[in-house]
Amino acid sequence: MIISTGTASGKSLAYLTPAITSCLDGGTVLYLTPTKALAADQLRGLRELRLTQVRAACFDGDTPFEERTWVRQHANYVLTNPDMLHRGILPRHAQWSSFFRRLRMVVVDECHGYRGVFGSHVAQILRRLRRVCSRYGSRPTFLLASATASEPGAFAMRLTGLEMDEVTVDTSPKGSTTVALWEPPLTELRGEGGAPVRRTATAEAADLLADLVLADVRTLAFVRSRRGAETVALTARAKLADVAFSLPYTPHPSQPTPHPSERPPLLSDPTPREHTPHPAQPTTGRPVNSTTDGSLDIFDGTSTATAMGTGAAPSSSFDPSSDTTPGPNPATGPSSGTGRGFAAAAAPTEAHPPSPLTWALPDPSDLATLPDKVAAYRAGYLAEDRRVLEKALRDGTLMGLATTNALELGVDVSGLDAVLIAGWPGTRASLWQQAGRAGRDGQDALAVLIARDDPLDTYLVHHPQALFGQPVEAIVLDPDNPYVLGPHLCAAAAEIPLTDDDLPIFGPTTSDVLASLVADGLLRRRPAGWFWTRRERATDLADIRGGGGAPIQVVESSTGRLLGSVDEPSAHTTVHTGAIYLHQGETFLVELLDLEAGVALVSSANPDYSTFARDITDISILATQRSTSLGPGTLHFGEVEVTRQVVSYLKRRLQSGEMLGDEPLDLPPRTLRTRAVWWTLPASAVAPLAEADIDLGGAAHAAEHASIGLLPLFATCDRWDIGGVSTELHADTGLLTVFVYDGHEGGAGFAERGYARAVDWLTATREAIMSCECERGCPSCIQSPKCGNGNNPLDKRGAIRLLNTLLTQH
Repeated sequence: MIISTGTASGKSLAYLTPAITSCLDGGTVLYLTPTKALAADQLRGLRELRLTQVRAACFDGDTPFEERTWVRQHANYVLTNPDMLHRGILPRHAQWSSFFRRLRMVVVDECHGYRGVFGSHVAQILRRLRRVCSRYGSRPTFLLASATASEPGAFAMRLTGLEMDEVTVDTSPKGSTTVALWEPPLTELRGEGGAPVRRTATAEAADLLADLVLADVRTLAFVRSRRGAETVALTARAKLADVAFSLPYTPHPSQPTPHPSERPPLLSDPTPREHTPHPAQPTTGRPVNSTTDGSLDIFDGTSTATAMGTGAAPSSSFDPSSDTTPGPNPATGPSSGTGRGFAAAAAPTEAHPPSPLTWALPDPSDLATLPDKVAAYRAGYLAEDRRVLEKALRDGTLMGLATTNALELGVDVSGLDAVLIAGWPGTRASLWQQAGRAGRDGQDALAVLIARDDPLDTYLVHHPQALFGQPVEAIVLDPDNPYVLGPHLCAAAAEIPLTDDDLPIFGPTTSDVLASLVADGLLRRRPAGWFWTRRERATDLADIRGGGGAPIQVVESSTGRLLGSVDEPSAHTTVHTGAIYLHQGETFLVELLDLEAGVALVSSANPDYSTFARDITDISILATQRSTSLGPGTLHFGEVEVTRQVVSYLKRRLQSGEMLGDEPLDLPPRTLRTRAVWWTLPASAVAPLAEADIDLGGAAHAAEHASIGLLPLFATCDRWDIGGVSTELHADTGLLTVFVYDGHEGGAGFAERGYARAVDWLTATREAIMSCECERGCPSCIQSPKCGNGNNPLDKRGAIRLLNTLLTQH
């Protein structure tokens, strides 16, 4: 069974009831979650029930070794994650024999998180789990839960290999959520090729987070990276510290300060309403959309509007044509330098009607503690530190938390008023998951999507119809990927020798993959089946969350202190020599990356810039699996070999994004066999473009960048999960060719999804380029932060003409 209903709709109760019943009847339950935070949160909820017959315990990397034996022997409700199931439970199934014999139910919570290569690995882990259960005579019920799964029954069957019933009707009560689409302003700074630079999404998020905390609004800010989360928290704390030491507290004479218990709830008017632009708000910016759903108010605009989508009126001193507000306003709070008015609304007047968002500044005695009300939360922290942060957010000690997607999935942080999302999170599913963190007790909420300087983010703030009223994306995973299936067949054979009867469990390609494993000497075939005969652990063959290779240890050179680790493929881009590395609020400069020793030496630093690695890529076609006509050109899907090499890194000023330099690197190339979608145009189709003095290489390059940026709208992926190559004349095709490929060994299904929806995808790409207000191209349309060629050549006008030619018949 899969339950696919909205956030805070009661899914936890739906699986807890039968799960606890199973425990009371003498059975056991296995609960799987993508994150440790969610498992710890579920354990807290179970213990609050005070049912002595339910012996619940977490079994993950944070569980002390002295407790693990007790969990194996006595727990009847075990909460864990796929990583521990893969490495710690299934390989030692004999030690869990009593638990497996009585296993009645397997709960797979937040299952939409199992997508792409990670999801493909989890699908095979679940098949191994079913096989171990059969060994001990149990056939547990699999109950899956997700707030944002498209075609839930089909997805759940692909994930588990079992027939599935689905529950999708959601009648739970909900408050309304106001969603604001927020585009940061262009600055006077110039980037590569003289392109204008927008204010960064993290800088905007830090300002808004500080304003909201100052207004006593409990807020969660989702940031794309660990470094970004640390940066947002540090910047917001610094702004609040400035307030604490410099702002005189003066209540507005016409707006008395209410007692905290009398503060009105967020968005206290839940009824659908048309939004009329405020007289002081420019009406020539982005279109403002009225509500399309009784529980969802939708607003869209630029950062020149104050408190966009919340009904808060600008202060009388606010100049809508400026990006700054002159001086602090006692009614709206301190100026953050960007003209945001979230702190409090101006006193009601005829021109400034009452706002449902009306807060007063904190009591003067609380100002000194303002910075302590903001913190960062991400993976890599110690378990006890994460639990302290979660508790502080629940009880109101923390008012603002900048986090990665570690808190996206199901953690009960009820009582939140607002969510900030710094950059498109990759999928509509993630967007609604993150927005759903606010308002979980049934109260109204605010969600703000802050656009990054990126083609997809720009497209979305200009085309809100791509977000609202649209189904979430289909979840893409490929359990039959031989690069995924092979290691898990080895792990299964090490657990229990494989037999012919086991082959249907693992999928139709199992026989071929087994033959390849035998030929490679990883398995040995005997009349009784297939056996693992090596001394090393078979589970080490499958790196279910990374790309393989031993992790790189990050060590402080002056003290020898181990700060953390980075997976080997990511080390080339995150801890290369000269990189800026953030850890728990501290900033470090990477002095040396030694790949052979597996260590990155760092030293404490306080630079005013961040770093971004760039690589160059070559691609060759191994096999074409499908082809179809597309206008005068041809669309292909097949297998390719990609050679990538990180060659340099950019330095950009933290707050402004200003380019400070491009430093060379000397790192070895990496080879990847994967799948790609590519399109070609014959010479007859591109000749008129060449005659019009269009740089064909620059046009193809620009179209490639923009199409990479837009593919995540049509495939459940992130921009950093895919790559691309373009050329005016490719050696294998002899034609102008643009490739977009999966960034995972063997492919992850993203390029295949692009092939299936090529017309919609490339049409959106063209529209994104055309709608950008820049003249020659910028990061919002055709420039890429990871381009190894320094975003040169690029031809914005040529890219539009090129895509028009390709889409002639559409």
